[in-house]
Order: sequence, then structure tokens, then C-alpha cells
Amino acid sequence: MKLLITQVALPIATTLLSFSMEIYLDYNASAPLLPAARAAVVAGLDLLNASSVHGAGRVARQGITNARNILANYLGIKPAQIIFTSGATESIATALRGTVRKNFIIGATEHEAVRANAEGAKIIPVGKNGMIDLSALEKLLSETENAVVALQYVNNETGTVQPVADAIALAHKHDALILIDAVQALGKLDLTPIKNADMIVFSAHKIGGPKGAGALILREGLSIQPLILGGGQEERRRAGTENVAAIMGFGAAIQNISAQLEKQTELAEWRDAMEKEIATALPQVKIFNSAPRAANTSMIALPGVTAATQLMNLDLAGVAVSSGSACSSGKVGPSHTLINMGEDKNIASCAIRISGGWNSNEKDFQEFARIYIDMAKRLA
Repeated sequence: MKLLITQVALPIATTLLSFSMEIYLDYNASAPLLPAARAAVVAGLDLLNASSVHGAGRVARQGITNARNILANYLGIKPAQIIFTSGATESIATALRGTVRKNFIIGATEHEAVRANAEGAKIIPVGKNGMIDLSALEKLLSETENAVVALQYVNNETGTVQPVADAIALAHKHDALILIDAVQALGKLDLTPIKNADMIVFSAHKIGGPKGAGALILREGLSIQPLILGGGQEERRRAGTENVAAIMGFGAAIQNISAQLEKQTELAEWRDAMEKEIATALPQVKIFNSAPRAANTSMIALPGVTAATQLMNLDLAGVAVSSGSACSSGKVGPSHTLINMGEDKNIASCAIRISGGWNSNEKDFQEFARIYIDMAKRLA
């Protein structure tokens, strides 16, 4: 797969940047833009302020309404339950800071967006496979009044799938609210297990939509205080002129979800074959695959070679992967997910994540395995 950046506009001058990425396997950071989403964004860029009452404003409003209806129909909810935001981080912050309850309980391997917005949270421990301890969660719930639980459906680094349906049932048994971070689950897993959650978070650019659009889904009848104050947009739950183009692109990406779900079987086959080839050639490599995982995700550690060194060498070979969350910009340190799973810090510092998606193919995984094995032998 080849990606090309042709132009980046700067305040004073225009600089030409380009790169050729032969193998892109960093979909958990961001998926390439779907053609249909790109067309929707381009169309939306010509639209005006969706809050204006004149004809041009009503056209822009219809673009948002259409996207809201697409998402609502896919989820089987009412359109009014959707709050469009700038992305998952804002959605999480709105959910956690907007509730009157401030007694947080979160998984040990949650994304930094949850960790940073759940001050003083009690931590649900995870086992060596990365899955939460449900008995520990129930104990925490029994000890905590007016609690809010925050839990990922799919871990962004390892792909571990959490027992979300059980967690939701436990939370409601103890009269707690529960927020499900479903950013890495959309387009990969059935969402039925989280249908009873109080709050759910999605992000457009993880499924081939544009960056700058996300959604917070509220259980019907649940209200929260807005994080951003100002105008009356999003039924006074999120002020600010709507990003019409990005929201329209989000809607277009949702219409591609069925195709992405169908591709998960192939992705699992390609990933498993890649892992098998690497494990055979490099028995010292550790593959984190002891729990149910999203089909597209693999996390592997090469002892003695830091993630930073691996990423640099792979980048020079035209391969794009990552060491974990892309939200740790400029940092390539030990994975907090692996450390909280009980892994040694040295191993956690040597782990990288490979993640495919809608435009991946079998050759991407085969070529990655070849390049990775050559690199490992060279650096050993």
C-alpha cells in the first residue's frame, strides 16, 4: 500500500513533503481515509454554518442529520442519543467530567484519555492475558457508592477483548454507570454486548473516516453536563460550530462497516500466519495472544531490542507500525498495558503493535513478517 502526502500548507510558505510507505499496518492508530468518506468530506467543505436558519444553513444541517441517522440506524438507537464531538478523547472527557458522579472505577489497561479524566480512580486489575478480574470489579463496586465504571471493549495495544457484557451487568447490579470505550471495536466486533451500556464512545478515523469527528452515545434518559459551553449545538450538550465535513465523512464511513466486519476473518488468518512464521523463525519473540483478541491486532516483543530501534529500522524499510498508543506522541517507552499485565519492563520496552484494516491485504502481513525476521536477525 502506498500513501503519499503531497503538500502541507505553512503560515508563510508551502512545503512539499512526500513519503512512500509500502506496508501500512498501523490501523489502530488511524485507518486510511475511505474513498466514500473522502467524497463526503469534500462535499461538506463547501457547506456553511449548520446553525444558520437560512437555506444554506439548512443544507449543512441536513448533512449532519443524515450522518446522525446513519449512525443511529446502525446502532439501533434514537438519533437524539448521539452527541457528535471532535473525537474519542473529547467524548470520554465529556462523559466522565459531565456526570455528577465522581467515584471512578477503571480497568488497569485503559487508554490515557480515560486515565487522565478519571482522577482518583480505583483500578480493576487484569490478569497476564490482559482481561479484567470480574470478581475484583464486583468487590470495588460493592465498596463504592455512585460509581462510574470506564472500560475498553478492545484494548488499543494488544487487541484484548474485555468481558464487557458481564461488566455492564455487574455495574447495573450495583447501581453504577458504565462507559464503554468502543473505539477499537467499531468495524471489528459485534456491538450487541455493549447495547446496555450507559455511555459509549466512538471515533471516525479508526474506521476510515476523517480525523476530527467522534461520537458519545448516551443511554436514553441519561443526561450529562456539557464539557464545552457556548451555543446550543448538539441540543446544548456540546457547544461550538459543528465540523460538518468531518461528521459527514463519519457517516459515510459507518456505511462501510459491514464490509469491514466481513474482512475480519481474513485479517485473523493473515495475522495468525504472520505470527506463526515469526515464532518459527524467532523463538525468542514473545507474542501476546493468550486472550480473545480483535482479529486485526498483534503485539509482539523482541527481547533486547527496544521498540524505538525496531520502529526506526522498520520505518526505513517502508513499514509503518507502532509501539502502542499513538496518543503518546514523541514517546516510545514501555507499554503501560503490558506492565499492568505483569510483564517485565524490559519486555514491555521491546514490544510493537501491528494492526491491519479495510485496505490491508495478505501480502502486507507476509512482507512484514519477512522484513521483521530479517531485522531481528540483523540486530541480534
